[in-house]
Amino acid sequence: MSVIGYDLGNLSCYIAVARQGGIETIANEFSDRNTPCIVSLTSKERSIGSAAKTQIISNYKNTISNFKRLLGRPFDDPFVQNEMKDLPYKLSRTADGGVGVRVPSFFSEVQRRNLLAAARIANLNCLRLFNDTTAVALAYGIYKQDLPAAEEKPRIIIFVDMGHSSLQVAAVAFNKGKLKVLATSFDPYLGGRDFDRLLFNHFADLFKDKYRIDVRTNKRAELRLLIECEKLKKQLSSNSGRMTLNIECLMDDKDVQGAMTRTDFEALCAPLIQRVEKPLRTILQDAKLQSQDITSIEIVGGATRMPAVKSTIAEVFGMKVSTTLNADEAVARGCALQCAMLSPTFKVRDFTVIDCTPYSISLSWIAPMGEEGDMEIFPQFHPAPFSKMLSFYRKEPFALQARYTNAEQIHYPCQDIGKFCIDNVTPNQEGDGSKIKVKVRLNIHGLFSVIQASIVEKVCLGMMCNVCSSNLLCTTQAPVDNQTPNPEPMGESTSPGDTENKENTNANSNEDVKPSTEAAEKVEKKKVKVKSKDLPFHSQLYMNITEQEIQHMFEVENKMIMNDKLECETSEAKNLLEEYVYDMRGKLFDKYEGYTTEQDRTEFGKILEATEHWLYEDGEDEMKAVYVDKLAQLKQVGNPILRRYTEAQARPAAFEQLGGALQKVSKFLHNYSEKDEKYSHIQQEDVDKVKKSSESTAQWYNEMMQKQSALPKPSDPIVTVAEITGKLKTMEGICNPIINTPKPEVKEVPPADAEPAAEVPPSKDTAKDAKDTKDPAEEPKVDMDLD
Repeated sequence: MSVIGYDLGNLSCYIAVARQGGIETIANEFSDRNTPCIVSLTSKERSIGSAAKTQIISNYKNTISNFKRLLGRPFDDPFVQNEMKDLPYKLSRTADGGVGVRVPSFFSEVQRRNLLAAARIANLNCLRLFNDTTAVALAYGIYKQDLPAAEEKPRIIIFVDMGHSSLQVAAVAFNKGKLKVLATSFDPYLGGRDFDRLLFNHFADLFKDKYRIDVRTNKRAELRLLIECEKLKKQLSSNSGRMTLNIECLMDDKDVQGAMTRTDFEALCAPLIQRVEKPLRTILQDAKLQSQDITSIEIVGGATRMPAVKSTIAEVFGMKVSTTLNADEAVARGCALQCAMLSPTFKVRDFTVIDCTPYSISLSWIAPMGEEGDMEIFPQFHPAPFSKMLSFYRKEPFALQARYTNAEQIHYPCQDIGKFCIDNVTPNQEGDGSKIKVKVRLNIHGLFSVIQASIVEKVCLGMMCNVCSSNLLCTTQAPVDNQTPNPEPMGESTSPGDTENKENTNANSNEDVKPSTEAAEKVEKKKVKVKSKDLPFHSQLYMNITEQEIQHMFEVENKMIMNDKLECETSEAKNLLEEYVYDMRGKLFDKYEGYTTEQDRTEFGKILEATEHWLYEDGEDEMKAVYVDKLAQLKQVGNPILRRYTEAQARPAAFEQLGGALQKVSKFLHNYSEKDEKYSHIQQEDVDKVKKSSESTAQWYNEMMQKQSALPKPSDPIVTVAEITGKLKTMEGICNPIINTPKPEVKEVPPADAEPAAEVPPSKDTAKDAKDTKDPAEEPKVDMDLD
């Protein structure tokens, strides 16, 4: 089992896998770690990634790219309307307006929910939406062994991530086993593609004056020029000399040529370079840092490879930038690490990740007297995930409206998050407002929600009277404090694992009344229990995708997957048919020529030629079953030819093997008849079995050899290789056990008529020698003590 981290970019994506051996960035089916974020659609199939990139020019109207920027945005969003001008495909309005996976830190609530919904539709179990810069920080810090201790001053690192379409900056504090994001800043509309567009506009104007062609009027020409401008930008990043741009037949059969130096490129992009400075200076201000507080500047993302961007970053922070991280794969590796930390399957070094929310979040409500209430719940850069408990005094159901506090902070047309309605709220028994506790949470994905609502009641369990010692049970609700119903944020904050429901039981006594001499025995004690009861609530989220819509899209995706599989199988069936036509036609008049008649060969050749023409004309786009049936029909004619050829090639060796076995048996029979001592132990009836089996096999062998040699090649064989092999195995099964019977061992027996030798009395010397040479076995054994 493994867990994966997705770095889903606007231009391309990387996928890292956490296995028992560590983190590995995997390659796609084209052996490339970089997979383009492109989907191409045709009338019958869907291509994804590298396969779709090949169709970005030929099928530009149905090839979708740069779609992450549009995720979760309404159709009327000014950003969407501006993007539509440069998109080669068309956008349409929808009915509703709109695994560890990385997500830009500036994504709003709606965009994050839409990305989670997309993961569910793709059947991915997303454990966390991880901010880009936080993922990079995790990939950087978890391997560091020299981080300061928890009680020491943290090490401050600035991470700059500039990719294809956005710039993100984060200030992160590191201690041993912990990272905390202090602040983030970003420019969501500045990335490498903006530099590509500047080059495109420059050369489009140049070619219009020089070659009298306007590439902006031709989408294919526009896409080709954009691709070449991106290549030129990369060349200028690594070469300071003059680099050329050449495109053949760009438009109207005209070849175009242009050139640019790095100095000219940086002068052209000066306005964009100036925009890089703002997020860098903002992060210092928001995190309250000075240049001397920063230990290092780590840069990732493809656009940071441009020398002008590097020098700007170094100038703002007053230090040289560091490139110790893999600029392309660091985010994916960080996501995979976080996923492994959240998964119970892997044991990862203890490392705490404290992220922050990039925008402040506020709640508003309508108070009982009709006035509006408002409160900032999570200020900007508040730690996340985090929970808070809020208290309200209400007599009836009420609603809380969540929104981003500052509309200018978010880069989204609507600052609303959603509406949360608390139901079944009733006044207490005295008619005053009941105490309502509402638990709100900023979860691991960066999403705000109400996760619990409860009503607090005080119940009197009974009174103990000292006079009669009787228990008087009372179930009336005790009056709550007579306060004006105002929301009261609780001072407590709970971590992600805190229990949702808490029941506090307090034994509170009434006011102790000092007894007088007249009524000392009338002292009463009351037992009061404070209990909490959960209340139902429901939410109305802005631009939310319902469960029914997700399920419908999941079913549509499954149908597309099955259709993709069917198209793949259809393409394979077509290729098999085409391969058979070419292979058989080439061999029919070559190696298979002698195994079919001239008439059959000519007719089959015509069928193969007709099938080839059909494949490229009427059969170009047929169903899988049609190709399978066509191939079966051809094999009905071609397989007998193939079988004759293969039998003819293998038959001589099979006959030779059978003949060799017959010779071996014949030699045995000859030796036995010559009274060979080697086989004298074999019984006559066993030899007769061998003889009978060999004679019948030899007769069959000679007969089949004569018939097969008299048969012409185009005819089906009289005997097959399988039959010859079967005969061989049958004969060997009878003969070999008899021939290989081992000869029994002969024991030497003394002759029965031999007289026993007369006993000679031993001499004294002989007896002495015999006494001295006793059998060792007869000597007494000595016991040994073993330690």
